[in-house]
Amino acid sequence: MRRAALPEGALDATDRRILNALQEGFPIAPRPFAEAGAALGLAEQELIDRIARLKEIGAVTRFGPFYDAEAMGGAFCLCAMAVPEAQFDRVTEIVNAIPEVAHNYARSHRLNMWFVLATATPEEIAATAGRIEAATGLPVLRFPKLKEFFIGFRVAA
Repeated sequence: MRRAALPEGALDATDRRILNALQEGFPIAPRPFAEAGAALGLAEQELIDRIARLKEIGAVTRFGPFYDAEAMGGAFCLCAMAVPEAQFDRVTEIVNAIPEVAHNYARSHRLNMWFVLATATPEEIAATAGRIEAATGLPVLRFPKLKEFFIGFRVAA
């Protein structure tokens, strides 16, 4: 489903610091939220509550580790679909139910649905895209990675 833009003022300065800091890593420790919170000047429960709120309002879509499928012998592939507006919500539910779909975003373009497939083997990319095509009746365009770029997303204070 499509998410509306966050209303003005939905994020305060602390939310922005959390979003920026947690992209750099998360402690592997018995109480990681306590450690991460301390680095931000927050109590453990306040950090947990703020992350939950950020997820609830749609400022983040997931909170968890990013696994490099290729480094583990698997594969990634950026995919796009041209989904008729009347079918968008139905197709979103189908695509999001596929375990290999790592991200799914709506775009204002003829190719209005973009997602990433992450599979255990490179051969599974085609099979998974085929399952999506069979379930939706729509073609899945595949854009395999040719070169990797690392970009950082930062929220202005």
